[in-house]
Formats: sequence, structure tokens, C-alpha cells
Amino acid sequence: MATAKLTLSMDRDTIQIAKEVAAESNMSVSKFIKTLVIELDKKRKKKKADMSQLADFPEWMQQLIVAREPTPDFDHKALYHKHLDEKYGL
Repeated sequence: MATAKLTLSMDRDTIQIAKEVAAESNMSVSKFIKTLVIELDKKRKKKKADMSQLADFPEWMQQLIVAREPTPDFDHKALYHKHLDEKYGL
């Protein structure tokens, strides 16, 4: 892959930190920034893939999966029976 130049603007403290971290990892600042960007991109793609799989589930199930904390008055059995009634007309 061909390389190209990129000019970044950062405060001096941030530049110094980047140089120190890159030196500790035995790499140039350019390689350090490249590695950092690639890792962030991998995490972003993984997160997108995880969320796209969520769309395969029915809406009522998505709400259960995405919920951060259970709601104390939530009756999952009643909601599931409602779903079965709608689906099968029971």
C-alpha cells in the first residue's frame, strides 16, 4: 500500500505523550498512530456487526436484549403470551 503524508495539529503535551508511548513500543509516531487508528476501526466494525445482528430478532426480544437494567414491574411472561396470541390467535 502506498503511503501519503498527513499533517496533524496537536498541543505540545499530546505530541510528547505520543512520542513517549511510541518509543516505549519501539515504533515511530507514524506507525503508532496508524496502529491506533486500525485498532479503533476494528472495534467500530465489531460494534456495528454486533448491532446489525440485533436487527434479526423480533422487536420485543430486542428490547429485552438492549435493556441495561431490568424494569421492576416488567412482566416478560405476559408480553410473551401477548406475542403468542397475536401470532397464533390463541
